[in-house]
Amino acid sequence: MGDDRLKGRRVAILVTKGFEQVELTEPRRVLDEHGAETDIVSPLEASVRAWNHTEWGDEFPVDVRLESADASRYDALLLPGGVMNPDKLRIDERAVAFVRHFVDAGKPIAAICHAPWMLIEAGGAQGRKLTSYPSLRTDLTNAGATWGDEEVVTDRGVVTSRKPDDLPAFTRAMVEVFAAPARHRGAA
Repeated sequence: MGDDRLKGRRVAILVTKGFEQVELTEPRRVLDEHGAETDIVSPLEASVRAWNHTEWGDEFPVDVRLESADASRYDALLLPGGVMNPDKLRIDERAVAFVRHFVDAGKPIAAICHAPWMLIEAGGAQGRKLTSYPSLRTDLTNAGATWGDEEVVTDRGVVTSRKPDDLPAFTRAMVEVFAAPARHRGAA
């Protein structure tokens, strides 16, 4: 059961076709339970389709098109993983610029599974301790991060986890970081 710790906080959830379904639905449920306002932001128009472990999942309505999304209107960013989703987003200049706003402004970010690829592209990996799906270890290390094989890692306002099994720890840390006043998160 949630509380109102995130009441008044606006959270963007950046995805495109192929995001891992549970990595959006579970964190969004937790954010909603704690009073956050969440928007699915996507380069796609009306809806975006999830990947559900080994096959296509459900369709989700897009709340805000990426081309018209104003990152400054959001307090925090959730980046679900899956392989296809961040791989497509990291070559979309608008998506990278959207994430870069959160990195540069020191706003909190929660990224799971393959989503830390977006942190690399947006300049948010260097000098941070992060975790991810194991196949991103070399990518993150080459980008200047210290990689750890841990359930959840929090470093200066950025929360990362490895996989769907880590969602309980990921969502707990995400709520703590998203609820913290900016002065307690540290500069990005």
